[in-house]
Amino acid sequence: MRISLADLAVPAHTAIVTQECQGAVVGPNAGLAVLAEEARREAVPNIERLLPAARDAGVKVVHCLVQRRPDGLGANHNAKIFTIGGDVAITPGTEGAELLPELGPAPSDLVLRRWHGIGPMGGTDLDAVLRNLRVTTIVAVGVSVNLAITNLVMDAVNKAYRVVLPRDAVAGIPTDYANTIIDNMLSLLATITTTDDLIEAWTHP
Repeated sequence: MRISLADLAVPAHTAIVTQECQGAVVGPNAGLAVLAEEARREAVPNIERLLPAARDAGVKVVHCLVQRRPDGLGANHNAKIFTIGGDVAITPGTEGAELLPELGPAPSDLVLRRWHGIGPMGGTDLDAVLRNLRVTTIVAVGVSVNLAITNLVMDAVNKAYRVVLPRDAVAGIPTDYANTIIDNMLSLLATITTTDDLIEAWTHP
C-alpha cells in the first residue's frame, strides 16, 4: 500500500537534513564553482522556501556542515574528492564553514559539523540526534547528488529511516546525470517529490 506524502512526512516525526549548504560548497566563492552554480540555480532557492514552511509546521531542521583544520589533521586524504576545492577556507569560523545566511540557522534549528567522510550520518551525531527527536522520516536536501546526498540516502535507509527527496531541492553535476541518478537509483530508496508538494503537505495536511 502506497503511503501518502502527508502521512510519510508527518511533522512530529520528520526532519529536514540540509547537506553542505555552506559557503565553501555552494556559496559565491565555492571550491567547485560548477556545482555551486547549479545548486544556486534551483536547489538553494527551493530550500530557502521549504525551511520556513517546515519550521511553521513543526518539522525539525538539522543542518549538516563540513569543516577542516588548516593542517588537515583528522580529515580524509584517501580519495580524489577530498582534494577538490582545497584552496577554499573551510576552517571553523570562516564563511566557507558556515551555513548560507539565507537558510538560517533559525533558533529552533540544529547544526552538526563533521571533520571527515563524505556524508553526515557517519561523520556526525546525526543518527543519535534524530532518534532523540523521535524522527522516522528524513527529508534530504542540498548537495550533491553525485556523492553526499546519495550517501546520506543510503545510510538513512540502512538505519531504517524513511527518506523523502524533493528533486528540485538537491543538486548534482552534470544536471542530466543527477536526474538519471534520482530516477534510476534514488527512486528505489526514497520517495521522490518536489518542494511545492512538500509545502502543500505541511501547509494543508
